[in-house]
Amino acid sequence: MDIESVELRVLHLPLVQPFTTSFGTETVREVIVVRVRTSAGDGWGEIVTQHAPLYSSEYTGGAWDVARRFLVPALLAQRRLTPQRVANVLAPFVGHRMVKAGLELAVLDASLRRAGRSLAGFLGGVVPRIPAGVSVGIQADAAALVDAVGGYLGEGYRRIKIKIAPGRDVADTAAVRAAFPEIALQVDANSAYTLDDVDTLAALDAYDLLLIEQPLQEDDLVDHARLAARLRTPVCLDESIVSDKAAADALALGAAAIINIKAGRVGGYLEARRIHDRCVAAGVPVWCGGMLETGIGRAANAALASLPGFTLPGDVSASSRFYRHDIVAEPITLDDGFVTVPSGDGLGIEIDHAAVEAATVERLDVRA
Repeated sequence: MDIESVELRVLHLPLVQPFTTSFGTETVREVIVVRVRTSAGDGWGEIVTQHAPLYSSEYTGGAWDVARRFLVPALLAQRRLTPQRVANVLAPFVGHRMVKAGLELAVLDASLRRAGRSLAGFLGGVVPRIPAGVSVGIQADAAALVDAVGGYLGEGYRRIKIKIAPGRDVADTAAVRAAFPEIALQVDANSAYTLDDVDTLAALDAYDLLLIEQPLQEDDLVDHARLAARLRTPVCLDESIVSDKAAADALALGAAAIINIKAGRVGGYLEARRIHDRCVAAGVPVWCGGMLETGIGRAANAALASLPGFTLPGDVSASSRFYRHDIVAEPITLDDGFVTVPSGDGLGIEIDHAAVEAATVERLDVRA
């Protein structure tokens, strides 16, 4: 497949409501979309960085710069390229996994559209629809959190994840569990704690949680293993899992009983599949996390989550969870608590070009 050019766009998409975590509040989603033009047609991808380096060291400005100056020219220099070669071509450039993932996805989409294959089929998906969970940000108080959770349950979501932070943890969790005794519930700390907080984290054992996600810093694999030994609630790693090698290390140390796989964080959907396969072989459940993706990344995540090892509901929620106007012609929707896995060629979605244009704040076309 000959790559003729790569178009990059920074989009600003207003969120339906502010989304607050331990590292800040977002009201507008800043994201980069990628359009690869090839001799066989176009492909689309999404670079899931955020405006500031708060969740990750990657951020939009840096992603734009490294894509423009290094990664896109490296791909264009290849001319003929397969999706399986993208990671090797980009490997000399250290880090920047979210950018690499977005570029790889666009090449995958173009290649699979040409071949008449779906992404889910290519990755090894086995189910036509997946159970949907939802991530609920920190609210004004516990009562507001309970109200928000009740609203999402009313929409049919099959698992609730609430964000926690020091001072907004045990009481919030207790309030949600008291209001909804039977729901599948988990909490996400986004690295907000240290081992000095073990008593607080252990107090969450009382609330029958599916898991506690990423309680400590991303490079604290040893401390996560120590913490896991102190808790009854399974520890799930998110930010720590940046590659298949990191997943192998975490499992070897006993730092995680469950792993959240985010394709953007690990460098692409092919690396995500390798992590899935490793966890299946180890008997460790996985689920698909979210990064407030547009319909591009949301469709790709649904395809990933259709693989057999994804036995827990992930964060592949409906487009309307975050956006009034998504950038795809048919936004992702919820049906009885499930999301249908796109079955069309490539990502199985069509772009709403007018919506993309309306949300664009910066555009660049890089040619071979």
